[in-house]
Order: sequence, then structure tokens, then C-alpha cells
Amino acid sequence: MEKLVKEYLEGERIETSLLVTNVSKGVSNAGSPYLSISLQDNSGTIEGKKWDASELDSIICEVGKVVKVVADVIEYRGALQLKILGVAEVDQSTVDINKFALPCPVSQEELINKLNRYLSSIKNEDCKKILDKLLNKYYSKFITYPAATRNHHEFASGLLYHTISMADMSMLIASYYDNVDSDMLLTGCILHDLGKVIELSGPVATKYTLEGKMIGHITIMVSEIRRACEELQLTSETGLLLEHMVLSHHGEKDYGSPVPPLTKEAVILHFVDDLDSKMNILSKALEVTNEGEFTQRLIAMDGRAFYKPIKK
Repeated sequence: MEKLVKEYLEGERIETSLLVTNVSKGVSNAGSPYLSISLQDNSGTIEGKKWDASELDSIICEVGKVVKVVADVIEYRGALQLKILGVAEVDQSTVDINKFALPCPVSQEELINKLNRYLSSIKNEDCKKILDKLLNKYYSKFITYPAATRNHHEFASGLLYHTISMADMSMLIASYYDNVDSDMLLTGCILHDLGKVIELSGPVATKYTLEGKMIGHITIMVSEIRRACEELQLTSETGLLLEHMVLSHHGEKDYGSPVPPLTKEAVILHFVDDLDSKMNILSKALEVTNEGEFTQRLIAMDGRAFYKPIKK
């Protein structure tokens, strides 16, 4: 019986089928080509290296395909990795993709119910009109897409899960501070990453679309909000404020936002977005780390390694 990724142990040899989620080519110091390959099943992901890679290896290891892998499990910089000895084609028509798609921690039904409750709580008429128009346009993708290709919420319905997590936290914050427009904040939470349904390819073996690479989800969503306001003939500043929240939710130019948050709601949105993504990254790393040890260094967390305390 084939082992799951989460069951791999250092020093063992595995022969199994895995989904290719990312591939990059490189050249070793000795001048030979190699492939860096991200692989997954529905239990987790693992990085692998195929040294002395042939052109056929590159053809077989196409993003979005399930391939047969023979590899040794090794430890590298505090994390398990695969030293890939060989790869082979798999008949894609025989693949049950559910065995390779990462699961969402919360059922889609529960997330949709929460979304509907939040939508019904909004009183601002312009916010309701904009949400109705854009969610009706992209609903099926919004409830199934991941929030990223890797790093955080990169599983089916990850975008919805991330959105609801942010809404939960934002509403708690709005109840704590005075003069927070909860309708505007909630609408911003729901719309801030909706552009990812155009930026990304789908819920399995997710990659960036041409629009995603050339424009990005922030610019995509700002255009969608502006178009919606024009079609709805809205004259209030609601659309402008929502555009600003989308533009500024990454916080600063170095992280993709052309402007910093300049309203109370935009500030909350930025910090809640940053917190939720980083906690997801950290939780994933700690899940595969033994108590009393440090995680591998996390690039998204300033290259820090985090300690997992020993529970008594």
C-alpha cells in the first residue's frame, strides 16, 4: 500500500504516485541539469530534486499531472525532501484527483452558511449591490478556489476559508473599537482577494493565469469594482473606498500595494489579512515539526525558524 506524504520517514525509499504542483529547472555546480519539483497528495506537500534530469523527465513532470515517483526520503535544512531517482507517466484518465487535492479544514457547507449570514447582515445598500453583482458573477469559483498557489490557504475552498476567517476576526475588532464601519469592513474582506478567481487557474495544481502574471489580483479586482459601480450607476464614495481597501490590503509597495491603508477599515483589513496568512503558514510548518524542535526557515516569515514547545 502506498504511503501518504505525511507518513514519510527519513531514510526510506518510496514508490508512489504524486501530483506535480510546481517545477523549476536549474543547473548544478558541475554543470548538469536538475529539476526542483513540488509534489503532493491529499495529506500534504513535499519538495523533491531530480538530479541529472533528462528532457524526458521535464516532459513527464508537467504541472497538474500525477506522476509515478521513485525516491529516497532525506532531510535537508530541517525538513524532509525527496531525492528523486526516477519518474514515470501515469494514465491521467485513471486518476482520482480527490486523492491529491489538499482538503479544507472546514466543510464548504459550513463556510457557505457563514458567508450567507455575513451577507445578510450588511445594511449599506451600495455595498449590498456591489457584492450581489460580483458574487453572482464569480460565485462558483469563489467557493472552490484556493487563496494561493502555495504557502497559505493553497487548498480547495481556501479562498472562501481565508475570507471567512478574516471576516470573523474583523467583526471582533469592529466591535472593540469605536467608529468602525462594519459594513465597509466586511465588504472589503469579501472582495479583497476575489480577483484571485481570475489570477489563478483553479482548485487543483493551481498556477497563475496570463492575467494573473501580467496584472495581478489587486488590479483585477479594482477594475471589477469600478466596472460594477458604473453599471449599477452608483454615485456614492462606497466604490472608491472599496477600491482603496483592495489596493492597500498588502500594506506597502514592496508587497504589491501601490498605496498604504488610509482609512480605519483599510488598516484593519491589512493587518487581519497579514495575520491570517502568516498564521496559516506557521501552522502548516508546525504540523510537521516535532515538539522540542524548530521548523524549517520560513521565507514568508522573514526566514525565521519557529520553535514548537513540548506539551506536558
